[in-house]
Amino acid sequence: MPGLIESHAHLSIDNAADLVSVGMIPPEETLLIALRNAKLYLDCGITSCLSAAAAKPRTDVVIRNAINKGEIPGPRLLAASPWLTVTGGLGDMRTLHMPSMSSMAITLDGPENFRRTTRELIREGVDIIKLVISGDTFVPHAPSQSTVMSEAEIAAAAEVVKAHGKRMSAHCRSANSVKLAVKHGVNVIYHANFADEEAFDLLEANKDWVFVSPNIGFTAIAAYEGEKWFTEQQVQEFGFRHELAGASTGLKELKRRGIRILGGGDYGFFVTPHGENARDLDHLIRYCDFTPMEAFLTMTKHGGAAMGLPNDLGQIRPGFLADLLLVAGNPLANSKLLLDRKNLRVVMKNGEFHIRQQEPMRVSMWRPSCS
Repeated sequence: MPGLIESHAHLSIDNAADLVSVGMIPPEETLLIALRNAKLYLDCGITSCLSAAAAKPRTDVVIRNAINKGEIPGPRLLAASPWLTVTGGLGDMRTLHMPSMSSMAITLDGPENFRRTTRELIREGVDIIKLVISGDTFVPHAPSQSTVMSEAEIAAAAEVVKAHGKRMSAHCRSANSVKLAVKHGVNVIYHANFADEEAFDLLEANKDWVFVSPNIGFTAIAAYEGEKWFTEQQVQEFGFRHELAGASTGLKELKRRGIRILGGGDYGFFVTPHGENARDLDHLIRYCDFTPMEAFLTMTKHGGAAMGLPNDLGQIRPGFLADLLLVAGNPLANSKLLLDRKNLRVVMKNGEFHIRQQEPMRVSMWRPSCS
């Protein structure tokens, strides 16, 4: 089968329990975390990644360059900036009495600050500028349904990104944040779990270039398997089950309208540790009525298109890059096979073996359909 493509990678986060701890880790140690996780991802059959934010401004850039030079093992990587957020938005951990608290975000206010910082990050070599347009479940003063970033701020960042031929991705839970993202050319929209009919219409009208990466893993695990981390009262207070139900309804509608959905996402936190990324295949099948093939297309064919390589990546076809997995068993019958690395007999990236187990096995091949 084709190598897996992770659409929402955080290689430089070390299965964190909170954002402040991410910000407190120095750049040198952060780089070592990303280096270890890059190898782990390739060990797990993830041969390409779209980063969804680095913990420090140049971490992804350094890891990407080292992978491309063959200095370290890792997936093909599109390097992202840290989150660009606003005062009071997700990732702004400061308070008036502790104004220096940091996270994996750069906090900005006003279009000129967004314009300048976007230019600086592109100067440093990032491929993707990541915006935090909406609030989130864990932000009491800015919940998921809120839109915290102004349109002027989004437009300023977008102007610079377009001028340099780079990409944008965005954290967008609220309906209005999805609409603003599409309006300003954000081609990978994360979450979108509170999208309304107008947002669905806009996504459908632009489905030739826009992708939605729902990243339901954290919510799904917290909702129904979270006893290790959350009490039942906390599950109710955070609204995990309500949020999952809304995401499930929205994903069914997105799929019905032909909008390309990307798999994986938000692994690297305490509920969703690195290496379990393929769990999202089962989540899509179990909670969102995806067929196994539809689920696998989110982490293969559609992922290749989102990487900007629709004619090179994510399928087994003549002339495509040889990113290949040889699996002991049929993952279409049981997607959880991919969670046990012993089942990955071969991991090949760009025609070169990363893992090659020697014990013999019978081989049957499937490939994502072109439909």
